[in-house]
Amino acid sequence: MGIALWIAAGLAAFLVARIVPTSRRSVWFPELAVSIAFAAIAGLVATALDFGGWKELDWRAGTFAFFVAFAVLGVMRALRKAAAAPGPARPKG
Repeated sequence: MGIALWIAAGLAAFLVARIVPTSRRSVWFPELAVSIAFAAIAGLVATALDFGGWKELDWRAGTFAFFVAFAVLGVMRALRKAAAAPGPARPKG
């Protein structure tokens, strides 16, 4: 049941991130895959920190997985926006 909680937390982070329109692309699958993958990784870290486990529901593990997935999506969007921004103007001469 803990793994299902982690996946649900990753899905919830993805859905909340889709509400924010800044730097949102129409292709949604990479963000969904990244959010679920990092929520699962965060769930494993939460298990190592003794926040529940992969067989038991624990609100701390779900919250940790949600915030890690949400933060990774934010970093991903910030990097995408920085890569798309024009560079500084070069002086002529």
